[in-house]
Amino acid sequence: MQTLNVNGYDMAYLDVGRATDHSPPLVLVHGTLGDFRTWNAVLGPLSKQHRVISLSLRRFFPEHWDGIGDDYLMAQHVADVIGFIEKLNAGPVDLIGHSRGGHIGFRVAQARADLLRKAILAEPGGDLEASLQPSSPPPGPVPLGPRVPVAAEMVRNGDIDGALALFVDGIDGEGAWARWPASARQQLRDNIHTLLGQVGENRQPFLKSEAEAIKTPMLLIGGGDTKGALAVIWRVLAEHIPGARTVVIPGTRHWMFEQAPQAFCNIVVEFLTV
Repeated sequence: MQTLNVNGYDMAYLDVGRATDHSPPLVLVHGTLGDFRTWNAVLGPLSKQHRVISLSLRRFFPEHWDGIGDDYLMAQHVADVIGFIEKLNAGPVDLIGHSRGGHIGFRVAQARADLLRKAILAEPGGDLEASLQPSSPPPGPVPLGPRVPVAAEMVRNGDIDGALALFVDGIDGEGAWARWPASARQQLRDNIHTLLGQVGENRQPFLKSEAEAIKTPMLLIGGGDTKGALAVIWRVLAEHIPGARTVVIPGTRHWMFEQAPQAFCNIVVEFLTV
């Protein structure tokens, strides 16, 4: 593990593999309750051909945040990722963002296209502006947004596993949290207090005009069995991002890179080398 001071905060990251003339660094941005360990299942395969940099966002592990403070904001995390890439001083990078990290990746591409060569968004999280929303709610669980305040209140009351079950089962299906291996569950426990910050992070919805203005070559990936809003958002964005490509990984859900790591890596490598 290494750290890089960005905007007054020491961002922790893993740096594996080696860049080549044909493959710039590949920066990985985790989602809600994740950290640089989120990508463990794919670090090995990806680092065979790329220098892979998996970062932890502000207030995530290895920090054990208590939820107190006012700097857990979507805009802050976007600014931190921009600052992190700038401090790498390695030219335009490739970026993969998952879930909330996919939202951050979209915002980085929107604000600083000069920093990115290509971007991959794996089921980006967030909300769509009214004009982009489907006419009827997608089948599946209640969207993540309304669940976060409820889970956060459970955290305040000390019901950590109850909050995590609400969060994970709402995304990956009933009973998913109980089936997760101990190491994966511990990672989310390590970051549980970031849910308190996410309640007031001031995340803005995706706008059609923003998607249409994206200049970064972009691939959007979805799990074939994902339900609810997360199965819809990336498809809608892809319809409006110029030249966007899409791939579905059959038999997987929101954490598709853990459920089918080799398939995920094959898709990533193909996109980055074309």
